[in-house]
Amino acid sequence: MTDFPSFPPGFLFGAATASYQIEGAVHEDGRGPSIWDTYSHTPGLVANGDTGDVACDHYHRYPQDVALLRELGVDSYRFSVAWPRIVPDGSGPVNVKGLDFYSRLVDELLAAGIEPAATLYHWDLPQALEDGGGWRVRETAERFGAYAAVVAEHLGDRVPRWITLNEPWCSAFLGYSVGRHAPGAREGRGALAAAHHLLVGHGLAVQALRAAGVREAGITLNLDHHLPATGSPADAAAVTRADTLHNLVWTEPILKGRYPATEEDTWGELITGQDFRRSGDLELISQPLDFLGINYYRPIVVADAPYRENDAARRVATDNRYEEVPMPGVRRTAMGWAVAPHTFTDLLVGLRERYGAALPPVHITENGSAEDDEAGSDGAVHDRDRVAYLRDHLTALRAAMDAGVDVRGYYVWSLLDNFEWAFGYDKRFGIVRVDYATQRRTPKDSYHWYRSMIAAQRR
Repeated sequence: MTDFPSFPPGFLFGAATASYQIEGAVHEDGRGPSIWDTYSHTPGLVANGDTGDVACDHYHRYPQDVALLRELGVDSYRFSVAWPRIVPDGSGPVNVKGLDFYSRLVDELLAAGIEPAATLYHWDLPQALEDGGGWRVRETAERFGAYAAVVAEHLGDRVPRWITLNEPWCSAFLGYSVGRHAPGAREGRGALAAAHHLLVGHGLAVQALRAAGVREAGITLNLDHHLPATGSPADAAAVTRADTLHNLVWTEPILKGRYPATEEDTWGELITGQDFRRSGDLELISQPLDFLGINYYRPIVVADAPYRENDAARRVATDNRYEEVPMPGVRRTAMGWAVAPHTFTDLLVGLRERYGAALPPVHITENGSAEDDEAGSDGAVHDRDRVAYLRDHLTALRAAMDAGVDVRGYYVWSLLDNFEWAFGYDKRFGIVRVDYATQRRTPKDSYHWYRSMIAAQRR
């Protein structure tokens, strides 16, 4: 497929990964345990009993992976820093060997002509902090700000773009409400407290990054485009509740310095008496950003539904009187996610219409698909569905830009097949196949397509 969408000069193309999903080496060079080490080693929580102990062995093989990036022709590589590698207990002594690893990675990238983009938190909270309450308590946010200052001091001279948090929705709600992510809790107020303290931690990290003089600071949100199952007023109200849970709980405080006007209807009795909110928090959370990172994969169709739990004291924060229903007439990825590229355009245009001048420049920090691809008899991986997904979503992204959305860059998820959280190694998002038994890397057809697409922009 050579029908490439076109992008303006200076548009940034990249690839993304995350520390726990690829690094391995969980017991080496002073790294402490994270909540994902604990979660993945708890029987029954991760498919096949898989863990991130070895993953893609990127900790030892990063020069090989940087060579793949260089051959791909990307402008930028988005990686995440593992907090327990830097501050093993979440607070206290700094682990110099952990800083040295990321320093070597950054230097390798720069030598290859690739701009590093660092994410400070991609879900691997030090277990010691979770033992003290995790994101439910304010101290974790304060520790995060201190950790951000340490990393920025050591890498800020060479890393121009920084992301404080990746997908705080997953940390707060999958982690503390749904229980499908570490630490595996199922709570109501605890999850809402976690969401707020993640935002406070973001604000403190932005202050630390500014103090270190970094060029760009932002945050990455996994914003979802919600559609009603029918034209009924009940389903329209369900969309509002879903949008509050997934999107507005983040975008309203960050971009407008206010809590969502729809939060009471969304959370009912859980929203009352939130003593974890303090005076001055909104000013801290809503500091100006240089960019907003957006991860986008699929739309969500929702229908009105009753509470699953009538007792508010036992209700989880994601029990918001709606249910997700299948989107008809579209292909689904190996994750079961609907493929509807036009909704990518709609999400971005809707975001600009809602926030106007308050919306900073956008980077698409993740976009990609898990597919049931296998190596053929020739050793190649002919992942035509992933190629079509990337082409169609990049075309939809260009349509949003033509409609006036200021998008500056795009990062494919992911460079490598990797540990896909509770799905273990069953789901493959990479444009490079990883044989986990041998650690052999095999670029897929999607890798070659993306390389050709990038090259076509520069002719």
